[in-house]
Amino acid sequence: MSKIKTFRDLVAWQRAMKLARMLYIHTNTMPNEERFGLTSQMRRAAVSVPSNIAEGYARQSRTDYVRFLRMARASLAELSTQIELASDLGMLQPSPNLQEVLEETDRVLQGLVRSLT
Repeated sequence: MSKIKTFRDLVAWQRAMKLARMLYIHTNTMPNEERFGLTSQMRRAAVSVPSNIAEGYARQSRTDYVRFLRMARASLAELSTQIELASDLGMLQPSPNLQEVLEETDRVLQGLVRSLT
């Protein structure tokens, strides 16, 4: 097992970055009129996940780290809701791969929280 030297070494951050990249690609197909609405909100939530993981790690306080990891999980829940809504409204093609990465990110993130509390 390799030593964690930066937040980039965290599997949770790596999965969250993969999710954010995938989400950006998937939302390219959403209607233009949603560019400043749901598309923007989904992208902000997706970016928030790895950002909060990185910020929490950089705080160098276990309490802050766990708090930011929990914020990342909250952003994941927000994103999951938005993906479901966009799919239900026919604005986003359902993607089992995207859903799989979202769920995997959540599992890894929850495991990291559990290991720290």
